[in-house]
Amino acid sequence: MIDRMNENVIKAIIETMPVEITVIDENDEVIGWNKHEERLFKRPMTSMGLNFRQCHPQETLDRVERIVNEMKSGKREKATFWIDLPLGPNKELHKILIEFFALRDDSGKYIGCMEFTRDVQEIRDLQGQKRLLD
Repeated sequence: MIDRMNENVIKAIIETMPVEITVIDENDEVIGWNKHEERLFKRPMTSMGLNFRQCHPQETLDRVERIVNEMKSGKREKATFWIDLPLGPNKELHKILIEFFALRDDSGKYIGCMEFTRDVQEIRDLQGQKRLLD
């Protein structure tokens, strides 16, 4: 339940999560994103309110459109994929997990889509154990 959380708490949670999110509404318009200054995939402020088709890379647009259309129709709830992206000063390859989630209201009606992106290289490199407060 999040009913007792105010807008400031919800915003703090969204900004603190170790992921990037971008949200489009039921009309395919970009309505928000988090981690503005430190994103892997930068979003110019001019993207706000645009149809996602106007700000998505052309080489993958047809697949993203298919995913969103399947979410709208109820055929799909989630799409998961990953890519290797060169990051940092040495341009080392990092595994980037990208997931799309259908957003639905309490009655199950499609109200939008959330793109969820995370650099998972640090997780992939974990070895052994690290206990709480070690």
